Parts: sequence; C-alpha cells; structure tokens
Amino acid sequence: MPIRVLADPLIDQIAAGEVVERPASVIKELVENSLDAGAKHVTVELERGGITLMRVRDDGCGIAASELPLAVARHATSKIGTLADLEAVLSFGFRGEALPSIGSVSRLSITSKSAGDETATELRLRGGDDEGVRPASHPLGTTVEVADLFFNTPARRKFLRTERTEYGHIDRTLRSLALSVFDVGFELIHNRRSVFRLAPAYDRHAQEQRLAQLCGEEFLAHARYFDRQAGALRLWGWVAQPTFSRAQADLQYSYVNGRLVRDKLIRHGVRHAYRDVLYHGRQPAFVVFLELPPTAVDVNAHPAKAEVRFRDGRSIHDFLFRTIENVLASGVMPQAGDAPADATRQTPVNWMSERAQNALGLGPAGVRELTAHFGTLARPVEHALGGNGQESDAATPPMGYALAQLLGAYVLAQDPEGLIIVDMHAAHERITYERLKLAYEADGIVTQPLLVPEAVAVSELEADIAEQHADALLRLGLEVERRSATTVVVRSMPALLAGADAAALLRDMLADLNSEQGAARIERELNETLSTMACHGSVRANRSLSVDEMNALLREMEQTERADQCNHGRPTWTRLSLKELDRLFLRGR
Repeated sequence: MPIRVLADPLIDQIAAGEVVERPASVIKELVENSLDAGAKHVTVELERGGITLMRVRDDGCGIAASELPLAVARHATSKIGTLADLEAVLSFGFRGEALPSIGSVSRLSITSKSAGDETATELRLRGGDDEGVRPASHPLGTTVEVADLFFNTPARRKFLRTERTEYGHIDRTLRSLALSVFDVGFELIHNRRSVFRLAPAYDRHAQEQRLAQLCGEEFLAHARYFDRQAGALRLWGWVAQPTFSRAQADLQYSYVNGRLVRDKLIRHGVRHAYRDVLYHGRQPAFVVFLELPPTAVDVNAHPAKAEVRFRDGRSIHDFLFRTIENVLASGVMPQAGDAPADATRQTPVNWMSERAQNALGLGPAGVRELTAHFGTLARPVEHALGGNGQESDAATPPMGYALAQLLGAYVLAQDPEGLIIVDMHAAHERITYERLKLAYEADGIVTQPLLVPEAVAVSELEADIAEQHADALLRLGLEVERRSATTVVVRSMPALLAGADAAALLRDMLADLNSEQGAARIERELNETLSTMACHGSVRANRSLSVDEMNALLREMEQTERADQCNHGRPTWTRLSLKELDRLFLRGR
C-alpha cells in the first residue's frame, strides 16, 4: 500500500485508543480536567458502570463560550504554551487530547459557564462530528456528559467487561483521585444511588477521616503518618505497619506532585524499606506523596501518564528508602534518647556461639548465659512503685512492667492503659537480629577464602561486568578474577555466606550489578543469614523466665528498632486496654 495521510476521524480514533481504554479512563481524564479548572467539588454520575452514561459536574472556572469549540480540537490546551512549560508541568492534563479522543468514540456533551459569560453554552459531538453550539442553563463550572461509549466502534465495545467490573475500575480510579487532592469534595452516584460523598479535608484529622473512608478503618488503625523534607524533596503520607501486610498490592498509592503514578522506582524504594520486616511475598500498604521541583521529573514519559521519569532516580530512590525505613524503625515506643531514667539500658553482652562470633569478625569472646545479662537489667523497684505500693504512672516505661509468664510463651505486663502481651521468642529474635546487624556493620564484611576456587562459566557481557566491578564486589566480600572471555573465578566469599552456592550467588550479583542493585543482593543474603542466626540465638518457648528477666526483655524492646515485629513480619506484642477488658467482663453495664 502506498504511504498516505490518514483521515481525521481515523486519527482521532487511533488517539482514542491511547487515551480511552475503558469508562474508567474517561472518568480519570474528565475529573483531572475538573481539578485543573480549580474545582472545589466534583460529582460523578454513572449508569450501568459508565457503559451507558458518564456525567462529571464541577464548580471550577468553566470554559468561555468563545473557547468551547477549541476545547474539542486536537492538541488544543490552556495548560502549556512553550517547551519550557512542558518541562515544568504541574497540571494533571497538558496534551489537549482527552476531549477530542473521547468525543470521537461517544456521544459527548459539554455544558459550561465561565465568570466572564452571562449565560452558559452547550456543545455536542456525535462520534467526532460537531453538532453545533447553543445557549444553555448552567451555574459557574462545567458538566461533561459521555453517552454510549464506543457506539461507533463495535470491535472495541465488545471488549468492555460486565457492568460490575467496569464500575469497579471507576470506583478505584475515583478513590485514588480523591486521595490526591484532599481539599476537594467528591461524590459518586451509580444508577441514581449515592455511593460515597467526601467533604473537603483541610487538616490532618479530616484527611485521616477520608483515608479511613477510602482505604478502610483497619488501614488507618495500623498506619503511621510521617512528613520528611530534604532540600527540595518532600515525602509525606501514611505507611502501614508490617502486620497489616496484604497478599496483593491493592493498597499502594504513590503520588508525584499530586499525580497518581505506578512508578517502579517508587514502589521498589518503599518495598526495599520493608525488607527487614516483611517476608513470604506479602505486600505493604501505603499512601505516600512525593513533592519535588517539576523540572526534576518528566511526566510526559507514558501515553497514559501513569509513569514518570526522574532526572536523578538514584537520589529519589535513596530518599524514599531511607525515609520510610526510618519511619518503620521508629516503632510506637520511644527510642533510646526518650527512655525514662529508671529504664537505663546497659551495654549488651553477646551470647552467640564462638563460631558465630568469629564469622561476624567479633573475635573470641566469653559466652555468658542469657539470664546473667538479663539480671543486670532488672526492674528498679524503688522507682517503679509509688507510696501506696501501686505502679507509678510517671515512672512506668512504655512497655510497662512484667506480671507473669503464660504457658512458657508469652510475657504479661501491666501499664497505665491496660494489659500488654508479648511473644517472648519473637521479641527476643528481633532484639538479637538488630544487635547482630549493628555488630556486623561495625566490623565490616569478613571474607573467607574458598579452599578450592570455583570457576564459573558466564556470558561475555557478565564477564565484562565482573571485571569492571571487581573492586566493588571485593568490598562486598566476593573476590572474583576473570580467567577468560567467558570464565570468572570466585576466590573468596563473605564469611556469613560460607557454604552457599558461589556460582549462583555470582550470577545473581552480576545480574543485579547490571541493573545497579548489586549491593542490595549481598545485603539481602547477609540479612537472611543474620535472621537465621538470631532465630537460633533467641529464647525458646517453654523456657521459664524470672520477673527480672521478663522486665529486662521489655526494656530491651523499648530500645530496639523495629521491635514491633519479628524478623518475619509478625507482631511481637499487643495491648488489651482497660476499656476492652471491661467490655469482656460487662463491667459498667
């Protein structure tokens, strides 16, 4: 076939294929236009999951009557005018493709009134054909009505799913948009029934009410709010505790300058922050907002604007990872600097085996019994009790004081709020693991030469990577040497990974180095080994502890990062409040 210019209707329908995938795509584009217009309230009405009718009404600035025909022209927009504008986009839309693309595959009606017009104006399109402009009645703002989506493209219409499925996509889309702009009210109506109505949220309390309504009360109950800034970067939002992990990534919302994105770099940074507290394929839950100068991010990197490209992705990733890691590490208990005076933490004594200590590079140290160490951290009775022999609230540390041990597995403690129940093995496992990591970081990575160096067959590209990054691999405890074009020899490995498959580790490392994640591979392997050591070095169930030992365990938990979860993401403690206990026994009824 000869080369020729496509007809305008066909061009519009091809463009619609990029913009309009399903009714949810239409709602996303229309609501984003409303937000760009400065709307303070947006109402979305649907019939049959949006397949029959979608109507979006807002109270924004409206469209002037003289500009309404331009609004449905291809690549006509008020958002940008120059290349500099494109490189610093802060609006949701900017390409000028949404309305003409939607109009080419539906019956489109736009009714709008701007502050400068005496009356409203209505414009209608039928499959891209202009049916003219006429006066109408409408308050300040805009209403866009989309009927019979894909009526003129039956091949695409048959790919639409059931009413319930399409409605579900719209519901999720609108909820994600409602989380992006808290100061705008939203209402969703489906088949003439109000689904939800959200008032504008101007403070954190109102924002968390909206969060609970959209993500669930349980998410909010397990979420931690944070707000961190470093130079021009700001990251804030809510991250859920590891105990609220999910089987699916269905509660992960990430926003860049208010724009919802499904960016791999952001999600990897957040996921990496959970690496020490979340295992077995579980997914974290979070709502995070990244703010940075618009010139530092390219929002024009994806046809549907679902992904972005950062100018300095490594710095963004590190900022995300470090910030959320610190939030998770802080826990709900005070850190060492905030501990009460009567809960002074003494220098811990290592009770690892001599072999484990040598592997960590700690040198041969005397191994003491766990009880000897815990005995030095006993409860200071003279400070803990008031004049009447009761617990003094002022002196009570965050985890309270031990009362008894239950079935050799749980420590029962009392604080001013009620009863605390601690899984002693899980708690001590986390304490031991964090202590091992600190010791290992202090002494560095100890290498162990292989008795027989192992030759590994690799591709020429992998051999080039190994040769180029030989010094970096050595710092990670892996000594490699290139022997030929496709052979690399492993001469030493990290001591903690002695006995691991050297060839498999090297290949994984080279693959990660090729994707700039080489250090993460070694770190992950080391942490898994340290976690195993911590599990074996922790107190076991059915071990009887004295009250002094139980109190010492509680004090250590208060001083340990990530003490709320064990190494596998399970909770280490829980609290039954006095109100909950009263309800169990029907007190006050």
